[in-house]
Amino acid sequence: MTRDDTLAGVSSRIVDTDRLETHVLESGGQSESAETDGTVVLLHGNVSSSRFFEDLMANLPARYRAIAPDLRGYGDSERKPVDATNGLGDFAGDLQALLADLELEEPLTLVGWSNGGGVAMRYTIDNPNAVDSLVLINPLSPYGFGGTKDLEGTPCFDDYAGSGGGLGNDEFVAGLADRDRSEGGESSPRKILRTFYVNPTHNFDPEREESYLTGMLDTATGDEHYPGDATPSENWPGVAPGEHGVNNAISPKYCSLEAITEIDPDQKPPITWIRGASDQIVSNESLFDAGTLGKMGAMPDWPGTDVFPPQPMVGQTRAVLESYADAGGEFEEIVFANTGHTPHIEVPGEFLDRLERVLEE
Repeated sequence: MTRDDTLAGVSSRIVDTDRLETHVLESGGQSESAETDGTVVLLHGNVSSSRFFEDLMANLPARYRAIAPDLRGYGDSERKPVDATNGLGDFAGDLQALLADLELEEPLTLVGWSNGGGVAMRYTIDNPNAVDSLVLINPLSPYGFGGTKDLEGTPCFDDYAGSGGGLGNDEFVAGLADRDRSEGGESSPRKILRTFYVNPTHNFDPEREESYLTGMLDTATGDEHYPGDATPSENWPGVAPGEHGVNNAISPKYCSLEAITEIDPDQKPPITWIRGASDQIVSNESLFDAGTLGKMGAMPDWPGTDVFPPQPMVGQTRAVLESYADAGGEFEEIVFANTGHTPHIEVPGEFLDRLERVLEE
């Protein structure tokens, strides 16, 4: 379905591709000349939707065309299952079909936030000629989420135990399924939004908070969606990835994005890596990572730092991007102080300024 509550200057429609009925938000594309000054595609993260980019789109100069799709199983897009064994391939394939249907002029600027950063990297690996520049906002590590212990992405266990769908928070998943808008519960969607999606000191505009919360609640849940299925394991903490659903798709068992360093130097787009310094979701001690929770005593029987340390997510991303630069590419790391997982919402002016610099190059 399309939306009738978008911000001024932002429109909503469904694009029916040969892979997925995809809901998209659009803005801009208006300039004094016949052509726009560029196209930017915005990819949202896990348990969210295009709603998290709507404010940015409303404030982006009209000479730029902006497209923000809801990924499969999120927002108002079709609820098709996720084949985790292809990593983020389902999402990248859906994006390729959408951009072909929209007949966007390439190359374009691709912006990916959190899991969307992983999708953006996968799409760039598969279609390097289609991307003029790549902006990663607090992105998923190139080695996936959970279950690795060093800058090279070495798995803690051969079966990748400690990552995947079995690590989902049951109370949070139930809240999503029940479309819980209450303020109660430490793991309620609203509490997670206020505590982890942003720096906890950030205060939302009440109306915008309701829209972001809706974007979270519009997440398909279950074994084929979020968080996905699980496989019993003899290794700590007793579960390994299954084969379906988004949290398995981002497990290091299936999600491997370091091949971005292998793109031909002539095709490597410049990468702008933007992150919040106080991000609690993607960090070197993520509060959503089994290694961190074990170290804190929040998960019992933790086998210790030698076996299962917190995943060095930021360090892994930096190491891969440094290898990317060594192999003929270029990247810039930008860190916003006192900012959490969503710089584009928490410090919108500073973020927009950085994005415009990329678009003007």
